[in-house]
Amino acid sequence: MVRKVVEMDLDFMGYIPNSPQDLQAMHKQACNNDSITISTWKDIWINNMRENYAKYGPFHKKSITEDYKAFKWMPVIVAGSGPSLKENIGQLKVASDKGFPIVSCLHNYHFFIDNGIKAHAYVSLDAGNVVIEEIAEGGQKTLDEYLETTKENKLYSFICSPPKLHDLWQGELLFFNSPIPDNSVMEETKDLGPFSAWVSSGGNVLGAATYISKAFLGANPICFVGADFSFSYTKNFHGWNSKYDKDIGHAIRATDIYGNSRLTWQSYYNFKVWFDWLAQQLKGTWINCTEGGILGAYPTGNIQQITQMYLEDFVRMYTYYEDLQDQVDHPDKECKKILF
Repeated sequence: MVRKVVEMDLDFMGYIPNSPQDLQAMHKQACNNDSITISTWKDIWINNMRENYAKYGPFHKKSITEDYKAFKWMPVIVAGSGPSLKENIGQLKVASDKGFPIVSCLHNYHFFIDNGIKAHAYVSLDAGNVVIEEIAEGGQKTLDEYLETTKENKLYSFICSPPKLHDLWQGELLFFNSPIPDNSVMEETKDLGPFSAWVSSGGNVLGAATYISKAFLGANPICFVGADFSFSYTKNFHGWNSKYDKDIGHAIRATDIYGNSRLTWQSYYNFKVWFDWLAQQLKGTWINCTEGGILGAYPTGNIQQITQMYLEDFVRMYTYYEDLQDQVDHPDKECKKILF
């Protein structure tokens, strides 16, 4: 399908200057589950951190700072695990084959392996062993088969991630720290010494992947895929069969980038609010190639700080030069192709 490119103003495109909420209120909403999270995970964080330190510490000797400025001023694709991945996995394979750096949530591991997509690194933030199960959930291989392929892949992992995950991972393993909104956790682990590879995440792994890509790898622009923060129109939560599809539980409705109503969880809506806050707070080029979902979307339109774009168009934007390859390889040949 050929899309006609025309010049449109922001109002016609459905863009709005800012989100309806002010930035302070958005940040407060994004953090309103902190107390529940702390009470649930505090002891697990502490125990995991201590066990990881005993096996792999000091953390600064295996830190994500090793990749500092790896993609300075380059486009990086940051991949979440939303249901839209199923629809644009083909274009993501094209981007991977063309060498676009991809930083992905670990939950996508099986899906990327099954579809021949190479990520620069996968990111783990959660502290529960469920992250190990998710490596294979919905995939075409067994967990052991996927773990065998980790020899060729890199993991960026929170120092409070489950030690079993690190034991099973056979490829490169680099650690990062992340702020925990409870001083007692820091107090009870201060004997482990400082570790200053700090990653702000908004409480979700896609946030950690975004911060790493922007602040440590030096990327700009950031291109989001799989950042739905909502169920699909058919009530699927991932791009593969998921346990959440059978019973979505209590859900709320939110407006997606096309102006349609989507079901989501309150926690995931809060994650979306954090990203919207981030895009308005931090200077940069933020491009959403999810091709669906609720990132940047409100009933009155999409915030202009996040550009909504087809993944195919994003890839083409950086690879127009390929159309002139024949002229470069054969300068003595008559070539009449003009790009613009």
